[in-house]
Amino acid sequence: MSSSTYPFTAIVGMDDMRLGLLLNAISPSIGGVLVRGEKGTAKTTTVRALAALLPEVVTVAGCRFSCDPAAPDPRCPDGPHAGGDGAGDRAARPARMVELPVGASEDRLVGSLDIERALGEGVKAFEPGLLAAAHRGVLYVDEVNLLGDHLVDSLLDAAATGVSSVEREGVSVRHASRFLLVGTMNPEEGELRPQLLDRFGLTVEVAASRETEERVEVVRRRLAFDEDPAAFAAKWAPEEDTLRERIAAARALLPGVRLGDGALRRIAAVCAGFEVDGMRADIVTARTSAALAAWAGRTDVTTADVRQAALLALPHRRRRNPFDAPGLDENRLDEILAGFEDEEPEPEPEPEPDGPDPDGDGPEGPEDPGGGPGNGPDNGPDGGPDGGGQPPQDAGDAPAATTDVPPQRPEPGREPAPQEASSPGGGEAPEAPAVAAAEPFRTRRFTVPGLGEGADGRRSRALTAHGRTTGARRPRGGALSKLHLAATVQAAAPHQRVRGRSGPGLVVRRDDLREAVREGREGNLVLFVVDASGSMAARKRMSAVKGAVLSLLMDAYQRRDKIGMVTFRGSGAEVALPPTSSVEAGAARLEKLPTGGRTPLAAGLLQAHEVLRVERMRDPSRRPLLVVVTDGRATGGVEPLARAARAAGLFAGSGVASVVVDCEAGPVRLGLAGELGRALGGPVVTLDDLRAENVSALVRTVRNTDSRRAA
Repeated sequence: MSSSTYPFTAIVGMDDMRLGLLLNAISPSIGGVLVRGEKGTAKTTTVRALAALLPEVVTVAGCRFSCDPAAPDPRCPDGPHAGGDGAGDRAARPARMVELPVGASEDRLVGSLDIERALGEGVKAFEPGLLAAAHRGVLYVDEVNLLGDHLVDSLLDAAATGVSSVEREGVSVRHASRFLLVGTMNPEEGELRPQLLDRFGLTVEVAASRETEERVEVVRRRLAFDEDPAAFAAKWAPEEDTLRERIAAARALLPGVRLGDGALRRIAAVCAGFEVDGMRADIVTARTSAALAAWAGRTDVTTADVRQAALLALPHRRRRNPFDAPGLDENRLDEILAGFEDEEPEPEPEPEPDGPDPDGDGPEGPEDPGGGPGNGPDNGPDGGPDGGGQPPQDAGDAPAATTDVPPQRPEPGREPAPQEASSPGGGEAPEAPAVAAAEPFRTRRFTVPGLGEGADGRRSRALTAHGRTTGARRPRGGALSKLHLAATVQAAAPHQRVRGRSGPGLVVRRDDLREAVREGREGNLVLFVVDASGSMAARKRMSAVKGAVLSLLMDAYQRRDKIGMVTFRGSGAEVALPPTSSVEAGAARLEKLPTGGRTPLAAGLLQAHEVLRVERMRDPSRRPLLVVVTDGRATGGVEPLARAARAAGLFAGSGVASVVVDCEAGPVRLGLAGELGRALGGPVVTLDDLRAENVSALVRTVRNTDSRRAA
């Protein structure tokens, strides 16, 4: 272990995370771990510490793809290698932990043509990427939820097949790429694509401890490590060696673990009971149960093993909406397992093997009086990393206080809404309690016109680092992003005689270089401006409005947008959610949105304009899409409609794309949302028009009508 690597056994708490990593070290076929948690919880430190515990890897000497001498890859680009005893020279090296940066290019991940050798020597040479380097090791992706779609697709292929295929620029290469996939993410920055989420065998939630003594111990150990890493590592070396031996012993025992029919029925019942998709959950739970038994030194899988495996393997696979909190209902899990109590007697657990428990305190902490995990000072009273098995529940935002405003006169042609009526004391009525959102639905897609250059996503057309190649251009600013080989050769070819080149190869100068122009889609900043005033607050109506906004939030989640939310009611507007990639946070704020009071539409638009101005300075390449959800009635301040029209003109003048969702209902309609849409320069849709299936039905009706006319 490098002296700069923090020892695994010195990590305080984080029981579920450490257990998930250790089980994958015992049985790599489990498929890796996804660690979800707030920033600053030692996620990266723990993953790096695990890599130092893995056994050495024996490879064919000189093979850049880490082929196993006993069974080399027959398609290895550096092969062919002789297998078995005739494999030739061998080399042993520590297991690698390869880090995939969020901003890496696709060429860096999968590999690419060696341009220098191709142009200088005229040969097709393959330059291996990170997938080749990670073979038989650990591939670690920090902030995996921020990974671009072009990287996710390549990662999915390799994780699913164990093979990386490269077909580009005249290069056709296939090589083995089997690795332990470990990802970390902060849920506040957005969720992970379901396809990639399912590729992680296990998932764990981590949070900083709320126990004073445990936090003190974390700081004490970290300061000691920073002061003298070598001495700190040496102090923990015996614990590390013992843990390394226990992992090796569990690996050796794993093939002899018996997974009987009773355990398999329990696993199948649990997976069916939680309605997980596909069969991968059953397989991963079975492998995890066997690894738990081997870790405990047993050859029989118990009900407790199945229960623990389900808590690690199923939370991210159960069917849920994108905004549902992750996790598993443990009471439901116990009910399912209780149905098998009399079916098959479980063997008595065998004693733990000799050696320290990695969940204990080690040399720097007091001895564990309970002799096992969950009782020492490194663990909270419930055995979890923060004193509990799950992160602390968010108490939520308190409802906004109601601002007193003078009583208002109802608009002609309508009765005052209950929330707008004056109270007996002459002030504004108390705000109405928050109503639940209606069921979300699939919405029609709204896009920002033109061609952007923002972050990768799935909404609007943009020039991106991947996608279909639409042309070539000279590098801008002197930096070459993606070489367009054919265009470069075409630019250099006419000058070879002048440059003195008569043999094979090509003399290429900087002026000849051309980069590929590719078109894909980008994610946008979708800023919701939501009317929460009394005119919108009839309970049934507000439920439909919240359902529509929730549907738009889900659409933004699927298209990898950033979202923000401004609400207006009473006497002003507020930023309910600053721009973020966490659509979950937007759904939570929407659920608690209070309603009532006047309609300061102009204040809401001006607040949104300020949010976009600040965000444009932070991220100028991400284009905004303004979604105003209102009935268009403005009742707050002097000349409210005129002020709202002037505020809307600010967006139209700056070219901000906008959509108005008209929520007006009832027999008497004033059409004010339509006027707002014209002032903004964007389309106006009703709640019914928002549904994608309604738009599709309209298109089908028009086509059928045209067909009948033609006949």
